[in-house]
Amino acid sequence: MTSTREKRRHRNASRRRPLVAALAGAGLLLAGFLLARPRTSQVPLQVQGAPSLQADPASVDLGDVPLGRTVAVRFQLANVGDEPLELTQAPYIEVVEGC
Repeated sequence: MTSTREKRRHRNASRRRPLVAALAGAGLLLAGFLLARPRTSQVPLQVQGAPSLQADPASVDLGDVPLGRTVAVRFQLANVGDEPLELTQAPYIEVVEGC
């Protein structure tokens, strides 16, 4: 036989379920909003009326690299113009020897 205390506990638990579900849903919506919003960097504009791509660092000196050795370099790219930047062709890298 079920006691009165157990019945009360069961009733209270069933009343909390919608509240817990609503809070969990609100948390998921907030997380989705934070992940989906566009990330814009605050790069100062340097060009008016056109897009302009800026790489940071502008140049890299890797020193003497033995033939066959792989090196990696990271660049931060930013559009410092006030128009949208669109790449219409595949980008390429030019290696300048002896610089």
